Amino acid sequence: QVQLVESGGELVQAGGSLRLSCAASGRTGSIYSMAWFRQAPVKEREFVAVISRNAGTIYYADSVQGRFTISKDNAKNTMYLQMNNLKPEDVAVYYCAADLSHIISREMSRFYYWGQGTKVTVSS
Repeated sequence: QVQLVESGGELVQAGGSLRLSCAASGRTGSIYSMAWFRQAPVKEREFVAVISRNAGTIYYADSVQGRFTISKDNAKNTMYLQMNNLKPEDVAVYYCAADLSHIISREMSRFYYWGQGTKVTVSS
């Protein structure tokens, strides 16, 4: 089993920055990839970014490319999402997810382990 706990979400002004964290525990040695997804009000959950265990492979959604940076500290079993130049359309609950298979994917269905989410609000 893998447990994931997100933190860092809060209210920020448009153009501001936030760093989200996702702390993993349990079978962390078995995690191959970790990802961030988000779900805005009355919208479906969508892919944001994914990172492989050694950070050798990283993908971003087009909507966040150039503004968000995903990273991880394996020693701390923690993944991060640095979000810069936040926009009102970034308002969402952000979820971290982990996958144990040796496949890098942007598909929500590939990820078995999920956190409870952290809310990001951007004021215009």
